[in-house]
Amino acid sequence: MKKSMIAALSAALALSLCACNSPAGTGTPDTDAQNKTETETKTVTVGITQIADHPSLDNCREGFIEGLAEGGFVEGENLVIDYQNANNDTSIATTIAQQFAAKKVDLMGAIATPSAQACYVAGQDAGIPLVFCAVSDPVAAGLVPEMGKAGEGVTGVSDLIPVEKQLNLIHTLLPEASKLGILYNTSEVNSETQVGEYTLKAGDYGLEINAIGVTAANEIPLAAERLVGEVDCVVNLTDNLIVENLPVLLEKANAARIPVFGSEEEQVKNGCIASEGLDYVALGKQTGAMAARVLNGEDISGIGSEYVEDSKLTINKAVAESLGITIPEELDARAEYTEAE
Repeated sequence: MKKSMIAALSAALALSLCACNSPAGTGTPDTDAQNKTETETKTVTVGITQIADHPSLDNCREGFIEGLAEGGFVEGENLVIDYQNANNDTSIATTIAQQFAAKKVDLMGAIATPSAQACYVAGQDAGIPLVFCAVSDPVAAGLVPEMGKAGEGVTGVSDLIPVEKQLNLIHTLLPEASKLGILYNTSEVNSETQVGEYTLKAGDYGLEINAIGVTAANEIPLAAERLVGEVDCVVNLTDNLIVENLPVLLEKANAARIPVFGSEEEQVKNGCIASEGLDYVALGKQTGAMAARVLNGEDISGIGSEYVEDSKLTINKAVAESLGITIPEELDARAEYTEAE
């Protein structure tokens, strides 16, 4: 009898020791399966805000959501998206950011500089990570100390225009042009940066920059009319105020038969003649992938800010024909053609 009791106790002790010596973080198969299921089904909330409603930024948002999905966060499954548009009003952008902070979203995704700056301030106070998209100069905007590095709780992707490629396109398509016009918002720091880049490099392509600044939408018609009367062509930036009012600029330019170059595909679809610019859906996907890394637990301080390196040549053949401009063979061979929508 004693031997039976001793044998039973020994068997129990052996089982206990086996359990204690299991690898750290493991349990019974049922427990492990439960923990895995809980991890996979955990729902996160991402607050997405963009400064204005226009196709370029809409494409960024579309790509951002695709990038999140590819990183394992799918809306309706384990992701809730709180999307807000600031309607080109910085005070509304600030309110949106503060609301995200009060709701304690898991991450803020900000599209364009004013929204990113507002989320940065609100996120700092609340300890919420920020991933920005379509900020042309994140350093000048005060978001990161230098490109290739993250800021404090913030990183993202810049949509800096490939200025030299744009200038080469303009010179190739319009070799006789000497004066290039730019209309921009003086209160948008990215636009100041872009105007500076064009001014610095335009001389290498035989061009002189004539830039006119505005502060509000109601100033655009008069400024646009003045600009197209002084230049041979116009280049449109990724300036949110001007992009939102691009039809006004195009109306004035078309009346004067002055070609307007866009900074990305959507502007060409909307009536600009051509662009050696960025793919904003791809830009958004690159940003969404960064956001997914943060949501998956990676330290944001180790995720450096990035540029989008690739550009795409898009030409609106109908606009070129209406202005009597022939597409050179060197551009025709690699262009993607589109028609005005």
